[in-house]
Amino acid sequence: MKTIGITAMLQLVTEFLFIFLAFWSIQKLHIENLMRLYPTQARLLIVLLSVTIGFSCSEFLWRFYDNVRNLTFLIR
Repeated sequence: MKTIGITAMLQLVTEFLFIFLAFWSIQKLHIENLMRLYPTQARLLIVLLSVTIGFSCSEFLWRFYDNVRNLTFLIR
């Protein structure tokens, strides 16, 4: 049970890390300058894109980790 909790904690940390990195990267694109009439929607778009990209990257990382870990069952 303890390993499941540690894995869950690591997964949450990686998700937030990737979301932060995506937010930091997307913010430098200055999307709000392209949407001058709708600044609130532009900020919301940046947040939603960050969450989507960050979660997708984290999910890819954890699925890759699971697949590599499951490859050991081929050897046994």
